[in-house]
Amino acid sequence: MRLAKLCVLSLALLGTSASGEDTDDEVTPLFGSDALLDVTIDGPVREVARRAESSDEVRPATLTAAGESHPIEMSARGISRRRKDKCSFPPLRIGFPDKPDATSLFRKQKRIKLVTHCNDNARFEQIVLREYAAYRLYNILTPESFKVRLARVTYRDGGKDVATRIGFFIEDGDDAAKRVGLKEVDTGNVRVAALNREDGARYSLFQYMIGNTDWAMDAGPDPADCCHNSRLFGEAKDAAANLTPVPYDFDNAGLVDAPYAVPSEKLRIPNVRYRIYRGYCAFNEALPAQLENYRNARGEIEAELGRIPGLETRSIQSMRQYIAGFFEDIGDSDRIAKKLTGACL
Repeated sequence: MRLAKLCVLSLALLGTSASGEDTDDEVTPLFGSDALLDVTIDGPVREVARRAESSDEVRPATLTAAGESHPIEMSARGISRRRKDKCSFPPLRIGFPDKPDATSLFRKQKRIKLVTHCNDNARFEQIVLREYAAYRLYNILTPESFKVRLARVTYRDGGKDVATRIGFFIEDGDDAAKRVGLKEVDTGNVRVAALNREDGARYSLFQYMIGNTDWAMDAGPDPADCCHNSRLFGEAKDAAANLTPVPYDFDNAGLVDAPYAVPSEKLRIPNVRYRIYRGYCAFNEALPAQLENYRNARGEIEAELGRIPGLETRSIQSMRQYIAGFFEDIGDSDRIAKKLTGACL
């Protein structure tokens, strides 16, 4: 089963499907470039923001980018960032009621997530860029991850500019799975044994590296809908084994260090900068190989932080220093035994 998955993944990376067909178009155009995208969203932005805590009502608007203009359906999304005591501006879900044509940058997009600035100041723009960086770091470690596209978004309401701030789009789950030759699995809570051990170990180490505890790779708040801040990829939509957990939503991570982020009281840790390993003991056998992969990727991980457009020097230094603590942990056998294999669930 593992060998079959690796063959499918290798073919996808080469731009070829398991049937031998060309798959170059499986990376949707929006995520085919890393260039900063200028976007304008024109619609009832203020009302969506004002009512975000209690309403995810869809409102009509217009999105303009790359010389194109599209009617869209705009709504607030998420949970914590919709609360007024945390954010004055919510993350958005953008829907395309009319299918973009074959030449459009938004070809194949139906509904897409937009991560926004939370509050309208430079500090929160850095928070957006730090979360964007977290996605980029996982892209380095595996293609079984969500691509992101950075955007400078101008929000307009009633013919007047409301704000211009950095945000980013997140690749749709089905598109990400298709890109690597897999399917997004539609399932409820799953057994740990159903997860691929190598992928689970890599996922758990990443969350430890960035100091994130706001996730679950096998269960969600609703038992019928797995998982919490994760998606599962497999060889079929109804796959029940060899599942790959794929993480998203990193604003509660210590690496991001959002001012509103707090850890769960159940974890009994002082703040989100404090690392705690939440990987399963079933992954311990796969950890040594994954630890070596992380060590080998350190240079690229550190370099990537310096390539994020708009990320301030102090943010880069802070993030590199935080990640250095992770590499200190995984460079010492006693720390590995104490903080990882000996602390597994």
